[in-house]
Amino acid sequence: MTRISFASHPFLLGFEQLDRLVERSAKSAGDGYPPFNIEQRGEGAYRITLAVAGFAEDDLSVTVEDNQLVIRGRSSEDQEGRVFLHRGIANRQFTRSFVLADGIEVSSAHLDRGLLHVDLVRREPESVVRRIEITRGR
Repeated sequence: MTRISFASHPFLLGFEQLDRLVERSAKSAGDGYPPFNIEQRGEGAYRITLAVAGFAEDDLSVTVEDNQLVIRGRSSEDQEGRVFLHRGIANRQFTRSFVLADGIEVSSAHLDRGLLHVDLVRREPESVVRRIEITRGR
């Protein structure tokens, strides 16, 4: 079976990276834990909110690796000796990834009442117009 990609279209020159982004995004979809929201908070401003009940600030890490926002959580709570009659609050380690477009930067991250908020901003690049000189063919 032949796989058709974005980069194979003749009008899309240099978009091979788009294929890699789509593949990377599909792999990072994960199992849905922890749940999260993404909201637009203004022109070029976004917030990702993850429900991380039971995690302390020291249990969480937020990093940017190759235009990919990676949020990791590790459980430090000692479960030994505890007997649960019902266990409805998940408290397991996780990795949640988000692919960031060029120009998107993480401006801050804070933990508030069991929610991790990661704020993002889009830096607008300066518009550059370059004139290309036309030369006579040989």
